Amino acid sequence: MTENTARAAERGQQSEALLSDWMTRAELAAHLDVSEITLSRWQAQGIGPPLAKLGRRVLYRREAVRAWMVKREMGQGDAS
Repeated sequence: MTENTARAAERGQQSEALLSDWMTRAELAAHLDVSEITLSRWQAQGIGPPLAKLGRRVLYRREAVRAWMVKREMGQGDAS
């Protein structure tokens, strides 16, 4: 492995570790079994999970998505 290749691999591992608590819109859509368009629509309506935008990249923090889901959780006796 050349020195440049080793440095590139290390940067990739650091980036992976930095973003390990985050997922892309495509990943979240797959987890929730909804389309990416639905997530975009929820965002526009202000009802979707919190997100971070990095340029054109949209990321969702896993813990924030869990908290968003818990807020929408309905108990057995809820009429809504």
